[in-house]
Amino acid sequence: MRLLEWQGREIFERSGIPVPPGELVRTPEGARGAAERLGCPVVLKAQVPIGGRGKAGGIKKAARPEEAEDIARRLLGAELGGVKVNSLLVVRAVDILSEHYLGITVDRSRRSGVFIYSPSGGMDIEEVAKTRPDAVAREPVPPLEGLSLFRLRRLFSIAPTHVRKELMNVAQKLFQVFLSYEASLVEINPLAETPEGLLALDAKLIIDDDHRPGDQFAGLREAAEDPLEAEAKAAGLSYVGLAGEVGIIGNGAGLVMATLDLVSQAGGRPANFLDIGGGARAERVKRAVEIVTRAPGVRVLFVNVFGGITRCDEVARGIAEATEGLPLPVVVRLTGTNERQGREILAQAGLVPVETMEEGAVRAVALAKGEK
Repeated sequence: MRLLEWQGREIFERSGIPVPPGELVRTPEGARGAAERLGCPVVLKAQVPIGGRGKAGGIKKAARPEEAEDIARRLLGAELGGVKVNSLLVVRAVDILSEHYLGITVDRSRRSGVFIYSPSGGMDIEEVAKTRPDAVAREPVPPLEGLSLFRLRRLFSIAPTHVRKELMNVAQKLFQVFLSYEASLVEINPLAETPEGLLALDAKLIIDDDHRPGDQFAGLREAAEDPLEAEAKAAGLSYVGLAGEVGIIGNGAGLVMATLDLVSQAGGRPANFLDIGGGARAERVKRAVEIVTRAPGVRVLFVNVFGGITRCDEVARGIAEATEGLPLPVVVRLTGTNERQGREILAQAGLVPVETMEEGAVRAVALAKGEK
């Protein structure tokens, strides 16, 4: 369950994590009133469950209440990443001295939570890790040990000395949020250094759908959800939207994750994770293709299937039906049960499968970049 920023912000505030003053509004007049009460300048932030809102024009600064009203009138009712904007978070603008990244996620290989910190916040942490790996620190928190101070000191060893104590204070509170809400991800980006101290200028919180019952979850069940994720869930598909250009479909979570890694290693950015599961029939595959190709930013579709209980001919039939007339290039790696029949169906549809998943990843990334 992915929460909207304002919901994560409320949880942070109740947990003692400092945030700038702000109000949730749903009308242009409400935005003007909020700006008058908070004092300008203010920042208006579209409340949609997608990343990259700033690049998409969903975060705007207003110097006057009238300007806040005008911006709200343009944003409300518009679409960002295929999601309609129904509300805005209006927050008082602050003077930023530096920006940091702080998050906690689940490291499934260690079976524990892991802190991630960078003194270079305000941008995609994946990009920082790729271009400047020394600017990203990771520290696991063994479940039987709990959060020890020595681990936080190690995590923040790359932080500026004057903010380390304050960072440790925020990290301890963030870890309690992570535990209390049984989260798979809790993230602040940016965690800004201001003249008043550290402030969480964003709040991202993803709660495990299989969390235990608790009063803390009251009212969060129907929180924001990506429409494509909701559609995929209704169709029995495992889908997670990402911010790349290569749409990905596979069978089995491990294979799909490996495909995401190969696309990244080839210099591309995955647009999604979609697992059709075992034994998928043609109609299921067709639905998967329709969902992925409607995601914003997708420039190429890469289908990677290893047929065991999943029959390659059924997969091929679904691909052929769904991609007829599709204005996107399609890369298919198909091997396993009924592979020969599947390849014949693809050939009749004008699609030629690649031999290996590595080859497919390289080909998909090249096509996404407009190369032949």
